[in-house]
Amino acid sequence: MSQPDKTRTTVDIYGQQYSIVGTESTSHVRLVASLVDDKMREISAKNPYLDINKIAVLTAVNTVNDYLKLKEKVEELEKQVKNEKD
Repeated sequence: MSQPDKTRTTVDIYGQQYSIVGTESTSHVRLVASLVDDKMREISAKNPYLDINKIAVLTAVNTVNDYLKLKEKVEELEKQVKNEKD
């Protein structure tokens, strides 16, 4: 079984450079990094006293919260579609 090609993309998040290796396209990695950067800056603007570690953790918490809400919504919609087919 062959492994998918991996790409290395350098991105800037909250003033720090990161080299991200993965199978996603460079444009996808840059979009993800941009969204993380935007969220960190949003949290920092509302809480300027927070250090970078707390900003990063709050960004992760916010992102996982959004993910779980969307996952729930998708599951609800999938149930609706299944019920409509039955």
